[in-house]
Amino acid sequence: MRVLVTGSEGFVGRHVMGYLRSHGFEPVGVDLAGHPDIVGSVVDRSFIDGKLAKTEFDAIVHLAGIADIKKTIEDPYSCYQVNCFGTLNVLELAVKKGVKRFLYASSANVYGAPKKNPVTEEHAMDPRVPYDYSKVIGENLAMSYFKTKGVPVSMTRAWLLFGEFDHPSRAVPFFIRTCLKNEPVKLFNSGRDVTAPSHAANFAKLVARILENDAAVGQAFNYGGAETLSICELAERVKRLTNSTSELQMMPPRSPAETEPQVSYPSTEKMRRLLGYEYELNLDEGLTRTIDWMKKAPSS
Repeated sequence: MRVLVTGSEGFVGRHVMGYLRSHGFEPVGVDLAGHPDIVGSVVDRSFIDGKLAKTEFDAIVHLAGIADIKKTIEDPYSCYQVNCFGTLNVLELAVKKGVKRFLYASSANVYGAPKKNPVTEEHAMDPRVPYDYSKVIGENLAMSYFKTKGVPVSMTRAWLLFGEFDHPSRAVPFFIRTCLKNEPVKLFNSGRDVTAPSHAANFAKLVARILENDAAVGQAFNYGGAETLSICELAERVKRLTNSTSELQMMPPRSPAETEPQVSYPSTEKMRRLLGYEYELNLDEGLTRTIDWMKKAPSS
């Protein structure tokens, strides 16, 4: 199967490209810069109707978007332009090409701060910032094309992903870098937030299972790691795996809004039941793989 992957040069995109390539798929990467197979923007309709429309592929994995929460708050217009109108452009492309699958990468952020855990796919959506709202809109756009145009849509809602190529400011690479230097690790609100982290290779495997399985059509799948733990426990795990002497410093909340810890983790029963999904890497294996990569990375 030839698969068009938008946002292929991003952190998750690079893992999806690598996994698909090594598991019998033929991925074609599209991004703004870096080393994709095709360079262009999903916001550029002439690019979509021109170069991409002339490209041969059987399925689309739509990852492209602005994911920096701070940027989307500062500039919601650009957020909606890329994350919503860009998605609309790619859906139109899916109709023209008659794809066998359109996978839309949504986010666990659509649920906001959940009122009940584990979060199932039926949990009410409660977006808080422009990024969250853009993903809710993107899901609705995708489902409208499923219901009215017959595009075989599937959606993923992922919790905390980490791994090689991750942005250095995000939690796991920050913990790893700090622990490798044996420097103090500051945990705001004492690291009491709870999540279900997972290596991006595990998510890439879910993408492959969705592309292969007709039971995925018209469905949304929550995705998170097999272990649920607090941010403090995650930092402790990194400290142990790096043999670090770093001190974990319990800091106050950065704002009154963070006083109440966010506890959010998914039910993964649906992806196991419908797709027969099993994890590629457990948490320690994923962290160790990321640690080994960061030890060799120039920026570490």
